[in-house]
Order: sequence, then structure tokens, then C-alpha cells
Amino acid sequence: MTKKVVVFGALGLVGRSVIKALEPRADCQIVGVSRRSADFPTRAKFISLDLTDSAACRRTFAGADFADVTHVVYAALHERPQLIAGWRDPQQIETNTRMLVNALEVLGAQPSLRHVTLLQGTKAYGAHIAPMRIPGREREPRHSGANFYWNQEDHLDELAARHGWTYSIMRPQVVCGFALGSPMNMISALGVLAALQRERGEPLRFPGGAPCITQATDADLLARAILWAAETPGCANQTFNIANGDVMVWREIFGVVAEVFGMPLAQPQPQRLADTMPARHGEWQQIVARYGLEGHTMDELIGASWQFADAVFGHGGSPPDTVVSTVKARQFGFHECVDTEEMFVRQLSELQAARILPR
Repeated sequence: MTKKVVVFGALGLVGRSVIKALEPRADCQIVGVSRRSADFPTRAKFISLDLTDSAACRRTFAGADFADVTHVVYAALHERPQLIAGWRDPQQIETNTRMLVNALEVLGAQPSLRHVTLLQGTKAYGAHIAPMRIPGREREPRHSGANFYWNQEDHLDELAARHGWTYSIMRPQVVCGFALGSPMNMISALGVLAALQRERGEPLRFPGGAPCITQATDADLLARAILWAAETPGCANQTFNIANGDVMVWREIFGVVAEVFGMPLAQPQPQRLADTMPARHGEWQQIVARYGLEGHTMDELIGASWQFADAVFGHGGSPPDTVVSTVKARQFGFHECVDTEEMFVRQLSELQAARILPR
């Protein structure tokens, strides 16, 4: 049976990888929804839309392009300019809730709809507020801290019960992939930082705080997990942690990054990247010109990711461990895994080959 999959947040880390995973499937029509038009080659039909505009959403989703939608992947996200503080901001919570409500007001009532996928993360375990229980498990009760996840999840559950479709909720760790302007894009942040240091003839130094144990999730792995859960009947209305399958320490990852860029690694040197890196945009433009890169500005590549990098690197403190259990996904039948160090090498090398980053 032919499927029509609507991907919200289609230009983000997750949305791009979902579209990439769907591209070779002849049984799938793909519609991408984002504020901007597609910035990569794709057969998906792109719709430019502001999800905070309820009237525009009603007009758009009542159109013929959406009459036969079977699956929705909701990976859209609104972040505040002050990224970390925004995670507990009432306005951020309200905006993300309203965006999902607007997205599903019409689509959620379509008779053809069979499944909706929603994205969460370790904020479900309160990791943005206090040290989380290790490992985080899907069966844990909801963390009581401020969080838009629960508003969205309750709305999704109510719509699914009313209209007879199913859903899945995916909880990845730090998602790694490529997207322009993403507020939480560690691959671009690592690559730009390394390129700038190498161009100065300086070694690569870890800029954060004390070591902590955490995980990452390859965006392509997450996309495959999203499609698996959406097409496996036994996964209906379930929540799954998705991570690569191993653990990492960011300080150790810097050794991997240094090897990719052919540069020495030196002792850590604390640095708040959100303060120091934006001022180096001119240096980045010189690198772009010298190596004939695609021409993206630092802001286009990084967005608010310097703030995110400071948080996950634990600048100025001792960040808590953030580890989730992926046992449930394996028990339900998803057995894929990715070596995290190999993922960083592959993704950085791909950006070098695409002339996003210098070799």
C-alpha cells in the first residue's frame, strides 16, 4: 500500500535524515514541512509554513496534498534565543504545544492517517533540571519539572484515541547529523571549532569542564528507528529511547576530531564558546574563501549550537552523567547500533567531502 509521509521540521537534524531514509522507497510519497524551502536535493514536495499560525495551518492541511496522508513524523521544534534557559520558559512551552496542536488539528482527523511519531529527549528524565537517574528508562514516571513534552504527549494521546490511529514517541540522546542553523548541531560546532584552531596553527583543546559519561544518536540511525516503530504493529503507542548503543566522554571525542583534521590534541583549556566563537566569524569567512567551501556563514552552520556545546561539554562545572537504557527498543525488535567514534569520523569526513568543512 502506498504511504504518504509528512515530515515536520524537514530541514532539521532529524527531519532531513527521515526524508533521506524515505527517498529510495518507491511505496512512499514524501511531504516536507518547514519555514524554509529545501536546501538539499530531494524528491520530497516541500511546503513552507509557520506552525505558530493556526489559520495558515488549517488552510494548508485542508488542501488536496494532505487528503491521503498516512504517516506524520513531527520533528519541529521552537527554541528561545537563550537556548538553555529557554527549556524551562513558559513561552517556549506554550509555543511548542501550540505548534503541535496546529499541525494536527486537520491532519489528526484525516481518515487515512495511521501513525504519528513524536520526538522527545532526555528532558523527559529531568536532565535539564537536575542529575537524572542512570540509566533513564521509558517506564519511569514523568519528571515534574517544566517541560513541553507532556503537553504534546497528552494531546497526541487524546487525538489518537479519538480518531483511531497509533503513535510512537522517540527519545534520542544528542542527535548528530547535518542541518543548517540547527540550535543543537554538535557536528558542525566541532568541525568549525577544529578548522578555526588549525588555521591559527594551534592544537585542538577540549573547552569544557570535568568529564561526564553520555551518549549520542546518529540522525540516520534515529530515522531508521522512527520508520521501524511506525511500521511495526507491536510498537503502537510506545515510547523508545534511541541511542547509538555505546557511551562516550566528550573530552575523548576531541581526540577523534583532531585526527580527522590532522592536527595535534593538547591539554584542555576552558572556554565559553558562546562568548568567544561568534567573534571569529571573519576568520571562518577567510577559511571558506581559502578552501573554496560552499559559502555558509558561521551563523548559518551553527545557529545557537555554541550554547548547546557549552552545556554538553560542561563548561564551568561538573556536568552529570546522562545515560539512557535502549533495552526496550531491542526487546521490541530494533537491534541496530552505531560506533560513536566511527560516527564522528564519518560525519565530519562527509562534510569535508561536501565542502562544508575544510579537509
